[in-house]
Amino acid sequence: MIQAVIFDFGRVISAQKPFSLFRDYEQELGLSPGTLNRVMFASDVWQEVLVGHRTSDDYWREIGPLVGLHTPEAIADFRRRYHADEAINEGVLDLIRRLHGRYKLAILSNAPAGLSRWLVDWGMLDLFDVVFCSGEEGVVKPDPAAFQRVLDRLGVEPGEAVFIDDTIGHVRAARQLGLHGIHFTTAQALAAELDTLLGAEWEEKP
Repeated sequence: MIQAVIFDFGRVISAQKPFSLFRDYEQELGLSPGTLNRVMFASDVWQEVLVGHRTSDDYWREIGPLVGLHTPEAIADFRRRYHADEAINEGVLDLIRRLHGRYKLAILSNAPAGLSRWLVDWGMLDLFDVVFCSGEEGVVKPDPAAFQRVLDRLGVEPGEAVFIDDTIGHVRAARQLGLHGIHFTTAQALAAELDTLLGAEWEEKP
């Protein structure tokens, strides 16, 4: 029987930013299409931030000049804008609220330290029993240790948990450990998959 549901954060709970928004960023910064994502997320410093070896401040100081931000003020302004443009996936939030109180809920995210502050700002921290942030744990998905720590803290076995992520490699890793894995695409598709997996149990469990 399913006892817990584990969510990725970025591009699942936090909505995928539209391509048009990145084009706006790149046009304003004088960058060619596709440059911003490549520089920001294919860098060694990003990987170091994800395991807590570097801070977010370190990251932005190093990345800023590579995307045309050459002063502390310019970096700070863009950083504020970039984070302000993050938005909740309201459809996923509705599902989380529906699950809350019926199942144990967790977040398992490859993210810089401080993820809980996002959840507080968005008024959703209390919906989760466990929040695993790689930048605070020193281990990232798809390392089995990341999944196991969350399962241990939830007090459930792999077969009693559902894991939801937009990265198919992470979903496959979870399935190999015995979790029920769902590859996230849209909130509507996720609702349908949860209906299939949980069935009447989802509706009837108090």
